Amino acid sequence: MLNCTKAFKINTRLASIENMFMNIVQPIRDVKTINQVKELLKIRHDKYYMMFVLGLNTGLRISDILPLKVIHLLNQTHINIVEKKTGKAKRFPINTQLQKDIADYVLRNQLTDNQYMIPSRQGENKPITSVQAYRILNSTAKSIGLTEIGCHSMRKTFGYFHYKQHKDLAILQDIFNHSAPSITMKYIGMNQDMIDNSLKDFYL
Repeated sequence: MLNCTKAFKINTRLASIENMFMNIVQPIRDVKTINQVKELLKIRHDKYYMMFVLGLNTGLRISDILPLKVIHLLNQTHINIVEKKTGKAKRFPINTQLQKDIADYVLRNQLTDNQYMIPSRQGENKPITSVQAYRILNSTAKSIGLTEIGCHSMRKTFGYFHYKQHKDLAILQDIFNHSAPSITMKYIGMNQDMIDNSLKDFYL
């Protein structure tokens, strides 16, 4: 019983830490900077570029991206997963351009069906860790002067641009499994944009 209690406390603490970092990081708010980050990640390694592209264009959490294997994505029209955080089954479409990016990446790196899309450099067939993913994204962002960037920035950037293009908060709320539209607006950084814009020329 004691072990179960300890495990519960540890999981609760980890979830609290994850939520804290999730709320601190920001989306990337312009396409030019997104493309700059893409190029820098590609220079570091093709797999980091692919990880970033997947995150930006699916809105998946890093915990759901890293377990993906080639067979889950190549020549597929949808990504079918059970979300690690929520335990819910989700179905995400893979649009034509993303299908092409995936096919080109697999071909360039000569990956087989059962290999992970974002493989570790170690000999075993396993993906990189979420800690490594964070370090790569954060250090790459810092190299061009971006701050408050981490793994959740990919998901938030997806949401930010999805909202700007479609202005459909209900769909985005459903994609993110948020309980209220206000949570979605805050999550994607739109609340902060509105506050910044309202105060930009405000002076007494």
